[in-house]
Amino acid sequence: MIKTAIRFQNNMVVVFDGRGEQIPEYQGQYEEVKGSILKDASPDAVFGHWADYEAEFEVVSIGEW
Repeated sequence: MIKTAIRFQNNMVVVFDGRGEQIPEYQGQYEEVKGSILKDASPDAVFGHWADYEAEFEVVSIGEW
């Protein structure tokens, strides 16, 4: 189950489950994976942007993501 989805500045997306393991089938270019991520994310999933590859990503609402 999707617990964290991070969108990078270059529109690549990485997705993690509740154990912190990456979920490869949801990873890729934002426009290609966005629909399946939003459909399958758990209600308490965290969405974020990671601009400039700083130490922490910015948590955003599902609508902003």
